[in-house]
Amino acid sequence: MPRLGYARYPWKLDIVATVFWVGEQPTENNPTPNDKSSWDTKWMENFGGYDDPDPTKRSEAFTPIGFMPKQNPFYIALPYNDVIDYNSHKPEASKVIPWFQQRFSRSGRTVLKGQWVAIRHGNRVCYAQWEDCGPFVTDDHDYVFGNARPKNASNNGAGIDISPAIRDYLGLKSMSRCDWRFVDVSEVPSGPWRNIGDNNHFVRQQKVEKEREHTAISSRLDELRRMRDAYFKQGASVVR
Repeated sequence: MPRLGYARYPWKLDIVATVFWVGEQPTENNPTPNDKSSWDTKWMENFGGYDDPDPTKRSEAFTPIGFMPKQNPFYIALPYNDVIDYNSHKPEASKVIPWFQQRFSRSGRTVLKGQWVAIRHGNRVCYAQWEDCGPFVTDDHDYVFGNARPKNASNNGAGIDISPAIRDYLGLKSMSRCDWRFVDVSEVPSGPWRNIGDNNHFVRQQKVEKEREHTAISSRLDELRRMRDAYFKQGASVVR
């Protein structure tokens, strides 16, 4: 469980959640297709395919049966986008986003994508990464980073979109209510949300550690070879 008294990122309580998924086609209630996201024009391609929400077509690892996702299947959307386009940020972004200064690299590159959140429903807590904007609005910073309620009026005032993996882990149906808050990477405990995805901090860290271990082993082997060669050269000199 995340720390309940953590003051920097307080819980947003009693928020209506709707389910969305990579590759979702537009409908009357959701007019925006999800083959791309607010920050990724090739989201479905980069994810690896269609994140089929049909429970009969999903695995016990919270992934679609047909393929292994290339990105974390535990993802969410929140109703704020910090960038206007690929060259500029919204004027208020630097003021309202708590981690803006730490992550800013250039104008037009989002500092929100990949941020971790905790979602609580009943007695279960799930962790996920922020990968898209919505539901319906993309300018509600007073709710996302402040104390206001969601300004969206559609779908019972939904304030967060959750992926099928989150739905299944929490046992949460679309239009159910949940609590959520931002969390630091150091707060994310072990769980299926840490196992998959090139965009996943923990998967990337494991790759770095494996590469470091491989480099260390290679260096040690080179050192042993040098020691071996030196030993045999020394032995040859003694024989002469």
